[in-house]
Amino acid sequence: MQNINRQTDEQLVTAYANGNNEAFDILLRRYEDRIFTYIINIVKNKDVADDVFQETFVKAITTIRQGRYTDSGKFSAWLTRIAHNLIIDFYRQEKSENTVSADQEDTNVLNRRDLSEENIEDLMVTSQIHTDVRRIMDSLPEAQREVLEMRFYRNMSFKEIAEATDVSINTALGRMRYAILNMRRIASEKNIVLTR
Repeated sequence: MQNINRQTDEQLVTAYANGNNEAFDILLRRYEDRIFTYIINIVKNKDVADDVFQETFVKAITTIRQGRYTDSGKFSAWLTRIAHNLIIDFYRQEKSENTVSADQEDTNVLNRRDLSEENIEDLMVTSQIHTDVRRIMDSLPEAQREVLEMRFYRNMSFKEIAEATDVSINTALGRMRYAILNMRRIASEKNIVLTR
């Protein structure tokens, strides 16, 4: 059998779709520098670039696993397109969050909830959300809980999480995806609202 490291991107995608996780690790190693450089050159912010980079590969994993990947050119171009679309989404979201119209005379642009200090009700709601999140996290399988804690409480990258837990980046990304899906399911089943 041909050495897996010498296989084409398309062969590796097929192997990964058929359950060979090592195939995706090789694809990740082939393109991580190129994709991250592309992202950082546009967003100019390492934290944002890290998030977009990780979301790019989560989306790639999901698409391939669901059998929705179609070989319509180069795999690297497909990854770059995913990253590009996520960057556009990021800027759209940022723009919509920061847009306030002062055209109306009865609108005071400084009278915004996000510019004010939290009142006691806000603090209580936030505290309850944190308690609910913690309770839901505690009900997750240990591997999923561990990835969530490392990512959100210790602010570790998926590469650092993979090294700390001695698994591939692909496995760490997968655990995060399943953890989030499980948290949403549990919150829905128990009618827990995790937003203000």
